[in-house]
Amino acid sequence: MKMNRPYVVTCLVLAALAGAWPGPVPAQQPIKIGVVQGISGPFEVYANQMVTGFKLGLEYGTDGKMELLGRKIEVIIEDDQLKPDVSKRLVTKLYSDDKVDLVVGTTSSAAALAILPVAAEFKKVLIVEPAVADSITGEHWNRYIFRTGRNSGQDAISNALAVAKPGNLVATIAQDYAFGRDGVTAYKAAVEKLGAKVVHEEYTPVQATDFTAPIQRIIGAMKDKPGAKYVFVIWAGKGGPFPQLVASRLDKYGITLTSGGNVLDVLKAAKAMNLEGMVGAGYYYYEIPKNPVNDWLVKEHQKRFNAPPDFFTAGGFAAAMAVVTAIKKAGGTDTEKLITAMEGMEFDTPKGKMIFRKEDHQALQAMYAFKMVSKPDVPWLIPQLTRELTPQETAPPIQNKR
Repeated sequence: MKMNRPYVVTCLVLAALAGAWPGPVPAQQPIKIGVVQGISGPFEVYANQMVTGFKLGLEYGTDGKMELLGRKIEVIIEDDQLKPDVSKRLVTKLYSDDKVDLVVGTTSSAAALAILPVAAEFKKVLIVEPAVADSITGEHWNRYIFRTGRNSGQDAISNALAVAKPGNLVATIAQDYAFGRDGVTAYKAAVEKLGAKVVHEEYTPVQATDFTAPIQRIIGAMKDKPGAKYVFVIWAGKGGPFPQLVASRLDKYGITLTSGGNVLDVLKAAKAMNLEGMVGAGYYYYEIPKNPVNDWLVKEHQKRFNAPPDFFTAGGFAAAMAVVTAIKKAGGTDTEKLITAMEGMEFDTPKGKMIFRKEDHQALQAMYAFKMVSKPDVPWLIPQLTRELTPQETAPPIQNKR
């Protein structure tokens, strides 16, 4: 049979394509993200808020699709129980066995410090949220570490700006571990740079319940000195010295309490202790930031949980937005491309724009000076904004040796 030329050409093309066709197109590998938090233990409220915020942030950042660049997002959540050895083991498992593209964690500063070398060993990105010790992006930092959470320096500078003036005197009381000691060191430097002076420091065990002796030492160090006097409290978790500080009637000696912002449960206790009028500065309160991201978070959180988003919910959301922005900018999850994309990267958060500082990968961000006010229909004290402190004003010193 005689075949015409077009038919022969078509058959040859089809045959060639059939021979070269590799079969079904393989599905894109999912983007795997490990999240490690201290879900068990005294900081469980912080950890659970962070996880909730992270999930909501991924949802917002992907328009509800939970995928990026055609790849589904898979999140593996682990509980390190606030224990450094457990955190190290879990992060090792996530990188080696689960083959995650990056890890976000963790709650405790001590646990976070333990996992920094693991990221360097596996050459994978670790986003620190919400641990705050300065040394995480300071002396113990490596190039794989980025932090969306504020550090002790940012807390310190913002709280110093709220009270420190030439001639003012300050005493501090903090928990005796990295969070407390780094916080006091940074706060003291910031206060004294503004002309005030730290005249006494107290460090107590993390689980301390009796603060009688430390409070008496603070009063003894300050009561006879002239000028405006403050006691700055750095505390994480439940409990703390506030009830005993209030009961000690510091006002008799002209001493005023000051502290940073906190979760709503702590603000409820602050109302019960009559801490109205206390000044300080904080990381987040849901009514303060005015931007579309925070509007969405507040609306959705209220709708789903019948409560506003809290302090660490915003942090988890910010970490998720950093992940989404970085992967989009890098065009994938290759570690070196992620690092290049993230250095100097701006990203949207419930607090507005954050930027990863190139030198130490610390996220520069706004902080909020406040005065605590009480309203009859609100069960907690409200940190009423007195001044928004810019990312430039609250930028901490660069402490690593890059």
